[in-house]
Amino acid sequence: MKNNKKTLRIGLPKGSLQESTLKLFRKAGYHISVSGRSYYPVFDDAEVEAMLIRAQEMARYVENGILDCGLTGYDWIREQNADVKEVAELNYAKEGLRPVRWVIAVPNESRIRTIKDLNGKRIATELVGFTKRYLKAKKIRAEVDFSWGATEVKPPHLADAIVELTETGSSLRANNLRIVETILESSTRFISNKKAWQNAWKRQKMENLVMLLKGALAAEEKVGMKMNVRQTDLKRVLSLLPAMHSPTISLLSDEGWYDLDVVIDEKKVRELIPKLKKAGASGIVEYQLNKVIP
Repeated sequence: MKNNKKTLRIGLPKGSLQESTLKLFRKAGYHISVSGRSYYPVFDDAEVEAMLIRAQEMARYVENGILDCGLTGYDWIREQNADVKEVAELNYAKEGLRPVRWVIAVPNESRIRTIKDLNGKRIATELVGFTKRYLKAKKIRAEVDFSWGATEVKPPHLADAIVELTETGSSLRANNLRIVETILESSTRFISNKKAWQNAWKRQKMENLVMLLKGALAAEEKVGMKMNVRQTDLKRVLSLLPAMHSPTISLLSDEGWYDLDVVIDEKKVRELIPKLKKAGASGIVEYQLNKVIP
């Protein structure tokens, strides 16, 4: 990577977050080309240089200034105790728009019921540093081993319990495990090297990028709707619309008719459209949004 002060060096998470991150950037208006086994994706912005880095390592490279900024999980920032600037929380994960959880889990038949029962036990996890600090704060003495993968299959023979990442809990249930306690909630964070954040050009570049990413995320759960409404039905239709702000109302060429344009939560649409139709709305059109900037 070139050391050019007019270049923003950004780390993108390789692995489970990679595809959802690239999709988010595309929706934010950035085209990123990833070819073959290359670790250097190409942005359609000449002022941005990117590198694919595992989320587990991202905070360290940002803290050391090898990267100006990057996207990683709050969990890995805490795991590494990295001294970085958290610019923004971006609430997306591998499977959806929700935080993920690190949980203590044990076999269903285990006698471990509370975290206190972990005294003297063996725990397998990838989140070793944070888990040790968490248990120490709770005055629990347990052996915490690093797990290289397939953590769910280690209890009961290779470990008494695990600390594992979950979004839905389905993988834990499939492996005959139950959750004892959640020790950390995590979401994706946009982080910056503290020195880079003091550079006015880099800071502005990062703030613009974050604004577009947050706008793309906000649009994931919302849609736009347009409809035609008679003047006599306008008040009744407006009372049904839970708009972010007041709907845009425009006069149509046909006398006594209006066009309404509104942004609403997508999950409300299926119940709302029949009500709007019954209230007098016609020509109802639903359309997808790329970005919603407050």
